[in-house]
Formats: sequence, C-alpha cells, structure tokens
Amino acid sequence: MAVIEQIPPYIVWPIRHQVMYPEMDFDAIKLPDDENGMHLGLYENGKLISVVSLFSEGENLQFRKFATLDEFQGKGYGSQLLRFVIDEAKQQGFTRVWCNARTNASSFYQKFGFNETSVRFFKDGYDFVIMELLFKD
Repeated sequence: MAVIEQIPPYIVWPIRHQVMYPEMDFDAIKLPDDENGMHLGLYENGKLISVVSLFSEGENLQFRKFATLDEFQGKGYGSQLLRFVIDEAKQQGFTRVWCNARTNASSFYQKFGFNETSVRFFKDGYDFVIMELLFKD
C-alpha cells in the first residue's frame, strides 16, 4: 500500500536527478528555495518511488519537480500523489494550483482538470507550458 509523507529536500534530490535530468550535474537539480518548500514522497512497500515539491504564494500553490521512478511510471503512483496535492490544496484554501509542465506531459495534467495557459517557454532542453487548476467557490 502506498504511503505519502512529508520529507526533507535532500531525500527528493536523487529521484529528481535520476528521472528528470540525469545528464546534468547533481547540484543542478537543487532549487534555491528548496528549504522554503514542502516536499512529499510516495512510498510503496517502504521504497520511495515518487516525489513532488510544493511552494505557496498567497492563494497559489505551485508544484515543482514532480518525478516518479521510470519503472513505476504508468502504474498510478504519480496520479495518487497528484490527487493528494490537489486535495490538500483545496483543504488548505488555495484557489489555484499550477506548474511548469513539460509539453509532452500536458495530457497527464489535463486528466486532473488542469488547463494550459498561453505561457510557454524552453528551458534545459525541454518545452514547457504553464498549467493551472482553478478551484471554484
């Protein structure tokens, strides 16, 4: 059974590196504001397999560096973690959840009600689009 826990940033870094930017230097995957974020890890049978980092500003919650180990992708673990983030955001009164999504992953986020904005950019060899989920009163 999967368990989601809050974890320190140094625990998320190896999965971020392995899944998102294995060709980059390890320190490149660290965010300057990691110490100010909340980091979640999804464990299956005691093994950390999916991570996400959350950063709040006012009524907005941004999630960053959402990564699931390759061998566990497509098995619902990332979906479970994203549902948890959305539910927590609603409970805590956020009105918007957003992310910089790789364009090749936008359909994944659309399944959860996220919409693409008009903001697109290219960074670290990937095309991105800002996606958002707005909560209605």
